[in-house]
Amino acid sequence: MKLTKKDFKQVLDIGIELSTAKDSDLLLSRMIHAGMSITRCDAGTLYLYEKDKLHFRVMITKSMGVCRGENGEKIDLPPVAMSETNVCACAALHRESINIADVYHSDGFDFSGPKRYDSMTGYLTKSMLVVPLLNNEDELLGVLQLINALDEEGNIVSFDPEYETIVQTLGSMAAIKLSNLAYLKAMKLQQYSFVEAMTTAIDERTPYNGAHSRKVAEYAGLLAEYMEKQHQKGEEEDSFPEERKEKLVLAALLHDIGKMIVPLSVMNRSTRLEQELGRIRDRFQLLHAYCKIDRLTGKYTEEEYQVAQALLDEELAFIESVDGMGFLNDEAFARVQEIAGKKYVGEGIEIPYLTEEEITRLSVRKGTLTTEDRIQMENHVVMTEKILSRVRFNKPDAIVVKWAAEHHELLDGSGYPRHLAAEDLCLETRILTVADVYDALTASDRPYKKPIPMDRALDILRSMVKEGKLEGRLVEYLAAALHEE
Repeated sequence: MKLTKKDFKQVLDIGIELSTAKDSDLLLSRMIHAGMSITRCDAGTLYLYEKDKLHFRVMITKSMGVCRGENGEKIDLPPVAMSETNVCACAALHRESINIADVYHSDGFDFSGPKRYDSMTGYLTKSMLVVPLLNNEDELLGVLQLINALDEEGNIVSFDPEYETIVQTLGSMAAIKLSNLAYLKAMKLQQYSFVEAMTTAIDERTPYNGAHSRKVAEYAGLLAEYMEKQHQKGEEEDSFPEERKEKLVLAALLHDIGKMIVPLSVMNRSTRLEQELGRIRDRFQLLHAYCKIDRLTGKYTEEEYQVAQALLDEELAFIESVDGMGFLNDEAFARVQEIAGKKYVGEGIEIPYLTEEEITRLSVRKGTLTTEDRIQMENHVVMTEKILSRVRFNKPDAIVVKWAAEHHELLDGSGYPRHLAAEDLCLETRILTVADVYDALTASDRPYKKPIPMDRALDILRSMVKEGKLEGRLVEYLAAALHEE
């Protein structure tokens, strides 16, 4: 049988099809179908070489309606040992194709398996072409076994030797592509292991941030999955297939890498004063001592002395209470300023009740961080971009740098560091922002606040939607996904 122009076109089309496969299951399915189509055969089995054995990967018999393993499902048959008496193993061991005209009249190989199958099913295994799958480094990846070539009338005939080279070539193309896919998978795993290591370093740097990056990745992935479900139902225009979701999760895991340069004194600040409170207590003890000296030297009467001592105790207690306040109201703020203006003046000495640094910290209206502290904290997104820009991501993943660096931007332009507005922020960035804010609200390991219940946190997110800061549909998708969970 001579190869026709149609045959050559089919070979080229199959070659293109094999080269464009993006996952191993699809590639293996295309490979066996290609071999069967080119040789016009009825059946085929594709084996993969793993752990010194040939493992069944795809099995097809057209005439009997058999199709197993095409979608990656496991075939529960024992693997084939690498023995010379087995035709597939022999082809693999010698890196050569084997063409059998009739297995029932062939010596040198053990065909008891096919014959037993025939007796059980009524099938007739006759002609066979076995081709090893070798990549460009002559590594064995598997074996393609084709069974029962058919002529134009559907009669079983021998496999034409002219097709051997074509099937070998297609097999090599598939093997090379399979090797490349495995290499890309290994590279991706290496990239993710590096990201996991960096995430661990970031989160473990402080006990108050131990799971943040992973939780943001979890919430972002959950939101993306829910959005994809809505897309599949025709209720959402944007879709999140697995590859897109993986990049989003990657960005989420890396979004806080810039916190590596934020001082721990800022990262771990659970109160306004922390260690400074000890110095204030020591100072007030000194003030008590000077007050007592003034009583002994006659500067104070006993009554004045008692009042002064009580006032010092009251002021120190107030300072201690302010240190742990979540929010400083106007009355408390005014009292801080009043104490800040006091100082003890004695013989050649002058002792302010509070230093400028302590006044600044006690005057923080909300949270525990001063303006300077917040600048250092907010700078982490700038450092995130700077650090990640030095990493050589593969081209499809390079966009994660942008997403990670913009996770504190808000739709109304009030975010940081660049004050970008809605038209500048892509969907992935918006999702990261929602996930980040949600975890910040619900996290139980923050030093400066108690965790907020889920529904209350979602209400806060909705209020941010009304303010024009977050995208409403994303907040509702997160809410729906969380309630489903």
